[in-house]
Amino acid sequence: MKVPALEVKQIALSFREKKKTLPVLKDISLTVQKGEFISIVGPSGSGKSSLFQIIGGLLDPGAGSVHMDGEVVTGERGHISYMPQQPALFPWRTIIDNIKLSSEVAPRMHAEKSGKITQEDIHHWIKQAGLEGFEEAYPHMLSGGMQQRAAFVRALLSPQELMLLDEPFSALDALTRSEMQEWLLGIWEQYRRSVLFITHNIEEALLLSDRIYVFSGRPSTVLHEVQVPFPRPRQERITEDPEFLALKREISGLLRAEKEQSRLL
Repeated sequence: MKVPALEVKQIALSFREKKKTLPVLKDISLTVQKGEFISIVGPSGSGKSSLFQIIGGLLDPGAGSVHMDGEVVTGERGHISYMPQQPALFPWRTIIDNIKLSSEVAPRMHAEKSGKITQEDIHHWIKQAGLEGFEEAYPHMLSGGMQQRAAFVRALLSPQELMLLDEPFSALDALTRSEMQEWLLGIWEQYRRSVLFITHNIEEALLLSDRIYVFSGRPSTVLHEVQVPFPRPRQERITEDPEFLALKREISGLLRAEKEQSRLL
């Protein structure tokens, strides 16, 4: 039996707010197999980013556990590579120095692996990202899409196997977002890192993912797990396929029904 890259077991989380308890996550369980691309979709404010903080060891869950490669890592930091909604590049560092940062700050437990990242590796991925010639540029000199590509390469070159991507394309315009999706598909096909991806965009989730977890509103539970049936490699034209459109309607219907139910409670 294969050991998952990530296994989240019955996670619960609540916050205290003005002497009240605010439930955020309820009995969340999910897995990411090695080399799998998994997406989470759900309503705004449903605790998806809080789940990422728990997986990354920044928040302690009220119940449940986090496992990576079969080991319990609940509350431990340094096991994941993380890419937030904004590129989070240091403005005083050049693009190449921002990309090098992942290996510079790698935890000791990953030191042996991080040491294998060479200048040749870094320049290879800069070229793959379409950033060749911009190595000595500063972040403000690049477009939003180029900044996100630099941030993704930095995450990709970190020594951790599991990547958590928290709506990395949400701030981009529609055309740039489409270009970034196509670019990410191509890069991921080559590298096949284990990815857990948050998005509000159902089409984006279907285009990129092997499986999708659909979350309810707060307190979040897993409403449904969708197995994405489309073969890889994928291209954007798959979004016009009748089966693709039917799955998109199914997931949209689940979220609309959940929103309506929450409104009535």
